[in-house]
Amino acid sequence: MKKILKHSIIIFGSASVILSMMGCKKNYINPNAATSDQVFSSSTGLTGVAVSLQRTYALGRAGSVYNIVAANGFTTNELILMNAGNTAEYQLSVGGGSVDGTNSILANVWANANKIIYDANNVIVGAQKLNDKGYASGLIGYATLYKALAMGSMSMFWDKVPDSVGANITFSDRITGYTRAIAAIDAALTTIAANPISAAFTANIPVGNDLVNSLQAVKARFAIFSGNNNLALSAANAVDLSKKSTMNFDAVSLNPIFETATSTNNVFQVIDSTFGLPVGLAPVNSDGRITFYMSINPTVAPRFRIVGFGAATSTPFPVYLPGEISLIKAEAYARNNDLTNALTELNNVVTKTSDPFGVTAKQPAIASGLTQAQLLDQIYRNRCIELYMSGLKLEDMRRFGRPTTERKRNLFPYPFRERDNNPNTPADPAF
Repeated sequence: MKKILKHSIIIFGSASVILSMMGCKKNYINPNAATSDQVFSSSTGLTGVAVSLQRTYALGRAGSVYNIVAANGFTTNELILMNAGNTAEYQLSVGGGSVDGTNSILANVWANANKIIYDANNVIVGAQKLNDKGYASGLIGYATLYKALAMGSMSMFWDKVPDSVGANITFSDRITGYTRAIAAIDAALTTIAANPISAAFTANIPVGNDLVNSLQAVKARFAIFSGNNNLALSAANAVDLSKKSTMNFDAVSLNPIFETATSTNNVFQVIDSTFGLPVGLAPVNSDGRITFYMSINPTVAPRFRIVGFGAATSTPFPVYLPGEISLIKAEAYARNNDLTNALTELNNVVTKTSDPFGVTAKQPAIASGLTQAQLLDQIYRNRCIELYMSGLKLEDMRRFGRPTTERKRNLFPYPFRERDNNPNTPADPAF
């Protein structure tokens, strides 16, 4: 993540997009700085803004990755709090009415999502005007991926999502957020099919992301989240499970989970080898995913420690996991009452002994004869284990109809910054 151009767009909350500082008598212009028009009219400027989307999404304690993992993890009992002085994390660890509009973790998810959507839209519009259509395809695909992830993060956590970015915006049901993200992905995939991504574009972005596979994987994710099983299945079938897509880190741009939690042991840790699942759903001790996601410290508390995708400074964070795609297929088949194919896809995860990321359960195959409800329980169980600390479990708990006693909130309150600046902000959910 070294090829990052800084740009001069500043966004305060989601409802107020401010292109210049307000309240000053005089304007001070830097004659050496690129104007907004210059940034969004050149391939160099557009690439810099596109790469900054990944930075906003992935880096630091304020980035989306850390905050999505933390908000989801505390709410669904994946994580334990290490220090009650971390106020936002403490609120989420308690749950219920303790979580309010002051929570900075939720405010970061909300603000980052709106900033990413705003900047991505500008990149997409600017790219459409470029003469080099192969380069433009790359820009559109890359910006759309982070736009879709941002839209999905809001739909996972809030009951209503903004219809746009700007002043006094209106809101729609969160499922509409998923369908809008899917529509954006479809438009990007159509553009890429017409004009394949150029090698010149690929050379100018951070390595690690297989863009077309990522777009199809995120499309499959949001299709299953929104109940469109057939679309989820078709998108999942388009993903090459031998490929990896990652957000990469190094000694300067640190893995945000490692930087904030793993290295300090002062914010959160994994709960234990149950993965926060109730009796009957927790993994057996021989499940290989236990040792992938956590280690044991025999002398210093807490006993269980983060490994997995927060193991070290430069540990890549996946855009999706191959196991997620197989489990999307299993769920889609199961909900369509094709139990034979559902079990086959589920067992592809349960019995897996090799994986591009090393996430392998290495368990005996589940025998046939399960009812649809029993099979869905096993799919949910394996999603919780396979996709541990991915930020997806809260959506899974609602979709699979898990008891509310297994989570600390169902949906989140809106940040006060949004409510204070937008009279259209919906009422907060009761739980």
